Amino acid sequence: MLKNINILVTGGAGFIGSNLIESLVKEESNKVYSLDNYFTGSKENHIKGATYIKGSTKDIDKLINFKPDLIYHLGEYSRVEQSFTDIETVWEYNTLGTFQVFEFCRKHNIKVVYAGSSTKFSTDEIGKNMSPYAFAKATNTELLQNYGKWFSVKYAITYFYNVYGPREISEGKYATLIAIFKKKIEEGKPLTVVSPGTQKRNFTHVSDIVKGLLLVGERGEGDGYGLGTPESHSILEIAKMFGGKIEMLPERKGNRKGSTIDISKARELGWESKTKIEDYIKDFVENLK
Repeated sequence: MLKNINILVTGGAGFIGSNLIESLVKEESNKVYSLDNYFTGSKENHIKGATYIKGSTKDIDKLINFKPDLIYHLGEYSRVEQSFTDIETVWEYNTLGTFQVFEFCRKHNIKVVYAGSSTKFSTDEIGKNMSPYAFAKATNTELLQNYGKWFSVKYAITYFYNVYGPREISEGKYATLIAIFKKKIEEGKPLTVVSPGTQKRNFTHVSDIVKGLLLVGERGEGDGYGLGTPESHSILEIAKMFGGKIEMLPERKGNRKGSTIDISKARELGWESKTKIEDYIKDFVENLK
């Protein structure tokens, strides 16, 4: 249990960040801060008991005038297919911004928990080079590993697998799949599935992700903390769970077929995923009736 420490969450007004902060503030002895530029974050995600600072991670040295005991670095650009057209944003947030976060940790001797990307473990041949997003994230994990070797920076690297749950984005080009499907079902619209539809994902509830982050923040060291449910489902399988009409869309560049998953290090900390996507969808559909 993390207690009596100052914790900074970059991207704290976002989907995963806000859920993490909601858990962190339950321990009243902690002082919890968020640094967010509100690119996809929202003031609607603010949690009572946390302090919110608006700004970019590239300016962390100017904006954070205290020393956190722990930083959760979640505040990066996080979409695969859109990163081809948003490459300048990827560079600013995921390369320049993350470098400054690592530098801040080096200068002040702060442990950082970094949210790597499971795209690194794609089963496609191009692997980490499959998109600007995937490349930037994989490069950052290597950089942080080297910061550990070069400067003795304390770190732990986690990997999320297709997170869903409260506060996920349901509209716009940064919306997540489960939230999109839920909204379309509510509106009586067809579920759009990118071809071929056989691409598999390990859908993981955000509450399970948060539990993993808390454990890694407390006791995690080094790389390799996969946080994802071992069971995978194809996109078509997920769409059929929701029911309704399905509309196929053309294939998209950077859309991986699947990925490998290793949760052994997370299990060593006592973590496992609890929520099953099929139960989550079943409850949602039944509540609509």
